[in-house]
Amino acid sequence: MVRSIKRIGEILRDFDYITKEEFDKALEKQKESTSDKKLGELLVEMGYITEHELIQVLEFQMGIPHANLSEYFLDPALSQYVPENIARRHLTVPLEKKEDVLKVVMSDPTDLVAIDDIERVSGLVVRPLIGGPSEIKEALNWLYSDDSIDISEFLEEFEGQETEDNNYEEAELREMVEEAPIIRLANSIISKAYKRGASDIHVEPEEDYVRVRYRIDGVLSQEMTAPKTSHRALVSRFKIIADLDITEHRVPQDGRIQMSINSRKLDMRVSTLPTIHGEKVVIRLLSRDTSLLDLENLGFTEKNLTTLKDLISKPHGILLLTGPTGSGKSTTLFAGLNHINNPRINLVTIEDPVEYQVEGIYQVQAKPKAGLTFARTLRSILRQDPDVIMVGEMRDEETAEIAVRAALTGHLVFSTLHTNDAVSSVTRLVDMGLPPYLVASSVIGVVAQRLVRELCPDCKEKVELTKAQQKFLGSSEITEAYEARGCKKCGNSGYKGRLALQEIFVLDDEIKELITDNVSENKLFYTAKKNGMNTLKEDGIEKLKAGETDVSELRRILF
Repeated sequence: MVRSIKRIGEILRDFDYITKEEFDKALEKQKESTSDKKLGELLVEMGYITEHELIQVLEFQMGIPHANLSEYFLDPALSQYVPENIARRHLTVPLEKKEDVLKVVMSDPTDLVAIDDIERVSGLVVRPLIGGPSEIKEALNWLYSDDSIDISEFLEEFEGQETEDNNYEEAELREMVEEAPIIRLANSIISKAYKRGASDIHVEPEEDYVRVRYRIDGVLSQEMTAPKTSHRALVSRFKIIADLDITEHRVPQDGRIQMSINSRKLDMRVSTLPTIHGEKVVIRLLSRDTSLLDLENLGFTEKNLTTLKDLISKPHGILLLTGPTGSGKSTTLFAGLNHINNPRINLVTIEDPVEYQVEGIYQVQAKPKAGLTFARTLRSILRQDPDVIMVGEMRDEETAEIAVRAALTGHLVFSTLHTNDAVSSVTRLVDMGLPPYLVASSVIGVVAQRLVRELCPDCKEKVELTKAQQKFLGSSEITEAYEARGCKKCGNSGYKGRLALQEIFVLDDEIKELITDNVSENKLFYTAKKNGMNTLKEDGIEKLKAGETDVSELRRILF
């Protein structure tokens, strides 16, 4: 039996969104109109229903899910699959690519001509979702906007000024940084960095010019240069929006910026540092996108993922993430918290800064200058009936002692350390002043992590490994691997995105006994290896075999 599909007008009336009179007026207007507007569009245009109500009804009528574009951070790289002219002609925006499937948000997901066009140019299978026309247009304006920085007007503005720019009065500086060219330049630097997926912006004074660099996928690359005479005004512009003192340029300052880029909120951490050529500014971009906070998407091997899920399911103990700055420790910790987040658990964090904002997790921003230190806040959190606590970093003996006490009294504690590998975390905690027996009785596991660049799938090339590369890998059996080449889609870098390498050190009964006996790191390491631990290098080799990264990346990150 064939299911009858109701007309949109009938569904709108069933939902009490419109009256019969409103429906008749819209129908009459549609008949009189020379355009090919659909009834739903006319009802929105006439103010009888909202765009959101229309989307709800279309979803119900067609059984196709809708996507609220305001909740997504669009990936600029997806624009390569759908040319701007096709996207605008069919009012469609690419949302997500997984393997050979491209999800697109369309104002009319039943438009087979549009779907055929997109599949033809992208070479992918299209899966349509419903979206509001106004949201789609806004997304298209952002996704296909030209963020190139034209500084010709800016150069004229500063032409003829003295190179020495440290002698402005505050009133002069404020007047200068409120003028259009400097505002556009500062905004363009931030907007383009965000669009290209940069994690950091570096504004650096050289002797004769100012250099702007972006850190993308963990590697710095030069984006542009500006005249040296612009330096003080540009730095002051960033200081003003970060609420810093523009007259002080002899001491470091730290601040924060919150701004919207095409309705998408972006948090930034700003740091200034006086150098011999002037103040250097580094801006860390903190995305509020929580779509990454899924353990399944972090590159864990099946074995490591099972081990980690077992650790975060423990009722109490300390789980540590270790690695250098920028190795994705916070992302992995929050993915772990997100995995166990549910209404039956009280999760509280103390961080500096708060990088992700997750519903259901109660987060505290540390403010050491105001006396809100990690140790003091942790004591207060323990009076808030927590089940799980995340401490941003084990910074001192006092914080470590309180965390141990919390673990021993039935709490699960997540935190980070800065060590080279997982096993050396034990030595680090003992060096901080914790007795070995307390470390053994409280710590349940340590995850060491590094981030390597992932090979661009469009241009990676299989090559034969040299004897030197095989020696580095420690295996003559691996004769071939993929290598970076470079193409337009990856900016000629050969890489697109990053993936994590992990080493998970589980403190089982045998390891705990050895720690209590204060044995050497080497003894702990070889025992952990015997009990099944894979090292960072071994995890990297697995991802090399899978064609996800190459030998030069493993060498760069691990050695």
